[in-house]
Amino acid sequence: MTFHIITLFPKIISTYTKESIIGRAIKNKLIKVNVIDLRKFGEGKRRTVDERAYGGGPGMILRIEPILKAILSLTKSPTSPAGGYKLEAKSSKIIITSASGKTFDNKMSLGLSRKFKDIVILCGHYEGIDERLKRILKDQGFSVDEISAGDYVLTGGELPALVM
Repeated sequence: MTFHIITLFPKIISTYTKESIIGRAIKNKLIKVNVIDLRKFGEGKRRTVDERAYGGGPGMILRIEPILKAILSLTKSPTSPAGGYKLEAKSSKIIITSASGKTFDNKMSLGLSRKFKDIVILCGHYEGIDERLKRILKDQGFSVDEISAGDYVLTGGELPALVM
């Protein structure tokens, strides 16, 4: 099984996955973890990945374009910026970390591990993601869910991604 983790803070993920049980699982080739820096797919000089919510409201949301580029780069050739993995929609699950998502538990973990070869985890930030993204990904054939690590709010989706 391969976990593709799309994040604004790749060092958080990389540091954690080098240690302990996860580090040994990777070393023993039981799992793979592919960390994708979302900023590499940002636009403009500053590699912008966020914007104000369509229709107003407080805070910022993650934009569709950089996220789609990051996910679609996983379906491309071996020279793609995200590591050249050949992601297929039918054997993949896209998880968006969100405080309002379904709560992650052991039953869900077993189901995901038995059904999918690849798990793409999009680490949410700010006020969330542009809601249109889920519809676009589903139209591309991907299975998409919002999942929460529990009944509490964190500063970002990296910790829930590591829990999963």
